Amino acid sequence: MSYPLYIAFLWHMHQPYYKDPFTGTYRLPWVRLHGTKDYLDMVRILKEFPQIKQTFNLVPSLLEQLKDYTENKATDRYLDLTLKRPADLTEQERLFIIENFFMANWDNMIKPFPRYYELLMKRGFRVTKGDIGRIARRFTDHDILDLQVLFNLSWIDPMFRNDDRFLKELAQKGKGFTEEEKGLLLKKQLELLNAIIPEYREMAESGQIELSVTPFYHPILPLLWDTNTARAAMPDVRLPKRRFSYPEDAIKQIRTAIEYFKNIFGYKPAGMWPSEGSVSEDVIKAIGAEGIQWIATDEEVLSRSLQRPLRSSEGFLLDADSLYRPYQFSDVSIIFRDHKLSDLIGFVYSGWKTEKAVEDFIGKLTQIKNILPKNRAYLTPIILDGENCWEYYKNDGHDFLRALYHTLSNDNRFKTVTISDFINEHGKGKPLQRLHAGSWINANFSIWIGHEEDNLAWDYLTQTRDDLKAFQMANHNKNLTEAWNAIYAAEGSDWNWWYGDEHTTDTQQDFDELFRSYLIKVYNLTGKEIPPHLHVPILMEERGIQPSMQARGFIYPSIDGFVTSYFEWYQGAYIDVKRSGGSMHKSESLVSGIHYGFNKDNIYIRIDPQTPFTNLTEHIIVHINIVHPSAFRIISDLRESPPKAVVYKKTDDRWDTIKLTESVAAKDIFEIEIPFADIKVKENDEIHFSIDIMRNGEEVERCPWRGYITVTVPMPHYETLMWY
Repeated sequence: MSYPLYIAFLWHMHQPYYKDPFTGTYRLPWVRLHGTKDYLDMVRILKEFPQIKQTFNLVPSLLEQLKDYTENKATDRYLDLTLKRPADLTEQERLFIIENFFMANWDNMIKPFPRYYELLMKRGFRVTKGDIGRIARRFTDHDILDLQVLFNLSWIDPMFRNDDRFLKELAQKGKGFTEEEKGLLLKKQLELLNAIIPEYREMAESGQIELSVTPFYHPILPLLWDTNTARAAMPDVRLPKRRFSYPEDAIKQIRTAIEYFKNIFGYKPAGMWPSEGSVSEDVIKAIGAEGIQWIATDEEVLSRSLQRPLRSSEGFLLDADSLYRPYQFSDVSIIFRDHKLSDLIGFVYSGWKTEKAVEDFIGKLTQIKNILPKNRAYLTPIILDGENCWEYYKNDGHDFLRALYHTLSNDNRFKTVTISDFINEHGKGKPLQRLHAGSWINANFSIWIGHEEDNLAWDYLTQTRDDLKAFQMANHNKNLTEAWNAIYAAEGSDWNWWYGDEHTTDTQQDFDELFRSYLIKVYNLTGKEIPPHLHVPILMEERGIQPSMQARGFIYPSIDGFVTSYFEWYQGAYIDVKRSGGSMHKSESLVSGIHYGFNKDNIYIRIDPQTPFTNLTEHIIVHINIVHPSAFRIISDLRESPPKAVVYKKTDDRWDTIKLTESVAAKDIFEIEIPFADIKVKENDEIHFSIDIMRNGEEVERCPWRGYITVTVPMPHYETLMWY
């Protein structure tokens, strides 16, 4: 019997969990924008090719975000700023739009709209944050309105722009848009988002596609099981200080994903793409115990499991018979992606002409078929992101996909299948004696663990989870579901994707802040004290805040609450709060600037409010948090007259009172003198501190919001050194 070469396309649909746990607003717009450009068209195009069968992997946390937009009127900052009339935008909002509303592929998404490209040239191709303010003055309200429309229009798939009369006319109009047209465009966005889940459900019911799932928040399951698992592939890896080993969390992520999928689609999925193709023997056993019948990972994991190469160092196949078949481990079928073919679609063919790309792809499938034995059925798994590569293709990849699907539909040497269909017809695969612990990237976990930033994130996660567990044990009857969900969200793989030096993006700060916000949320919900380190960025370059003006010599200010003399703080340092990342709630900012300085015996801190402290009627408390080299806290209650400050030192989990100081004043400004001896620091010690402002019992300001202020305790001859 002659078999065709079976081909299993698996498109992985995933976005990080962008929801801010405190505001409910999405920090980044990519669920909404990929929703209008990539999810619906990828499945709808298959209706033109009924012989093409495929598998789509849907991450539950992506589905939850889509439903939040369609059912709960969720919003994101980019959507909020699109809705505002240009004349109503603040200066900072205009700057944000000009800086961020060109985040689209310039060649394939901006250039097709001449007005959009004109606005890009007006802004400039390479601009710094310092340039934006100057450039923004050249943008009129009409420019901003056109930019609001074109940014959102460019992220609507060409299929829908061409098929919808309004969208087609809007694209043809090209410029001079109205507020009414902008509103209608956003309604079209919502219509497209509403169509996504029903379309996948309908296509799955038809049998043309299969739907699979990923653990709920897209975690690296083997590392949740035990961070020491990383040593299997990386014996010399530098592990976090705290070992994270919570198999129950891995099981919870698997189980919750299956239940969520079942609630949406009405049945239990047969398959699972473990996040980033990350597998280990323990994880596969847990997946099988939850009823999953098949999973997929990368060919290099198979190579290491078999302990022999499947390709030469040049990438040529050495053992096609072993690669293109399913295996079994713990009664779960496993298929292994063809790394080379998958990456050609994901990273290479976008730069080729369509005909040449399809010809090359079919040629490689032909070579595979020709070298395989003819006595059995073989499966070539092609697995990659279903959303991220298409903006690099002309026409969002439709020309390539249509040509490829047309060719495969008319060539009986090949047959596309869903993964379950192949396994059900041709068997679950032969047993695999051992399974290597690794991911689809280098068959290890180096992206997510080992770098100083990665390990710090794991340490913070472990501590927060342990604190929550201890709180739960002491409060058995308290409903902590929301707090545990914050932990599970923080376990997602996307945060550590951007930590370390492997990847970079303009929005790394958002990912860092979101990760830490989910941990802070746990303490917020339990009423426990938030560890100061969670307010400090994990990103190395973001930790220290550079002052607008550096310290230049010793200072000896009068602690009286007034700017007694311009020169008393002249030699100190100054931070403009807004430029340093500002406060937690900028609209409620009380502080305009921070001065600080020192002499050989003391550190001095001055807070300049927007309104003199004597004019404020609210109950204001100032917290000065010292996190390094030891944990101290200086608290001053400005309701007291005259105010005093209490110095506390942290010992284990308690704060011990050290002393009461009267070297503090709060009138026009807040000033305090803190002897170095009180906070147990010596020459050359580096002090890290931040300032929290409490108003009526609520924290309303942290200065700086990102990072901390750094001061090095001076040597006695510091001033002499400053002259050289």
